[in-house]
Amino acid sequence: MKIGVDTFECEHGKSNAGSYLNNILKNIAKCKIDVPIDIELFGAESDRNDFEDFVSEVSSEKSSSSSNINISFVAVELPESPTRVRLWHSVGCNSFFQKRKYDVVVFLGISFLPIKCRLPSLLITNDILSNRISALPFYSRIKVAISLRNFSKIIVPTQFVKKDLKALRIHADRIAVVHNGLDHSVFYPRASDSDFVDIKPFAIQKPYFIYVSRISSPSKRHCELIKAFSEFKDKTKLPHRLVLAGEEGDYFGQVQKAAFDSPYASDIFLTGYYPHESYPELYAGAEACIYPSICEGGGMPVIEAMSMGIPVVCAKNGGIPEVAGENAIYFDGNSVSDMAAAMEKVSMTDEASVNARTKMVENALQWAGRFSWQKVSDDILSEIQSILSKKKKK
Repeated sequence: MKIGVDTFECEHGKSNAGSYLNNILKNIAKCKIDVPIDIELFGAESDRNDFEDFVSEVSSEKSSSSSNINISFVAVELPESPTRVRLWHSVGCNSFFQKRKYDVVVFLGISFLPIKCRLPSLLITNDILSNRISALPFYSRIKVAISLRNFSKIIVPTQFVKKDLKALRIHADRIAVVHNGLDHSVFYPRASDSDFVDIKPFAIQKPYFIYVSRISSPSKRHCELIKAFSEFKDKTKLPHRLVLAGEEGDYFGQVQKAAFDSPYASDIFLTGYYPHESYPELYAGAEACIYPSICEGGGMPVIEAMSMGIPVVCAKNGGIPEVAGENAIYFDGNSVSDMAAAMEKVSMTDEASVNARTKMVENALQWAGRFSWQKVSDDILSEIQSILSKKKKK
């Protein structure tokens, strides 16, 4: 079996799609399989060194039970511009897939999709696609809608995203829910004894709240969080700071202005892009993880924070309640005052509040232990094998 994996959405491993793929490749070699599998990553020439180094590392760590899995990378020869990449996916990719003799093709997002893939195909997405599609120009909306209906299977992280896809007239049988995984060798409780956390160019003094998310749209609620933080500070007079950790996206200018205009601007830190493997240091020093986004399909930072043993305060919107269960303090993501009240609640130091928070963190640690990238890898391979099995029966 030969699987082609489209890496054009990965942004040198910095995007969510890139992080997802890296975690899958780290674990897929441990999957128990009955047939030899060739996984061929294809993408821009500039990605070759990044992926070949990674593929070499993965290959050297393969267990004896996974000798049937081989991973490689092949570059697609075309100019590296978004327009040319989209054009190639529209009119040129199918001949490439046939030339490479793929049995199935895997895509990791909706930015670059064929109108119709002639081979069995699988899409993995963490996005609430109705939001993404509604923001596209008319022609692009039609193109993506057609593409989605031609996939053999679409993998999503929560039932909420599945419901959203069904509203886009994607048949439920073509949608599989596979909850995101977690690298428990990286995200686990640890002491943070220093009064400062050094995240150059900042040395942030504790206590602080952390929000991990790309600054990409109003629905991420960064500006509302800044307002809620100001209300929290006005009312409590506590010394807390606010750390907004995430890559600078289209909405960064507005968030930067909101932070600058806040009366507590000196207590608000925007880190910009920060390597994912370094986030545990930020989590470990935090008083709590605040997650106000109302448009999350998977909400991985919520699980990461839980696995670090810090309290989670999040919006009761989107797929977050499914991800966090009963192990978080919830607020209305559309209410600044409700958000501020939740921040105050997680900061209370009376005995009853401390005991309740301790119990919530203990339960959250057990809950987060159920999320595994190995399980994700197993489930994805199972879905691929099911797709090919159905093809043979036809």
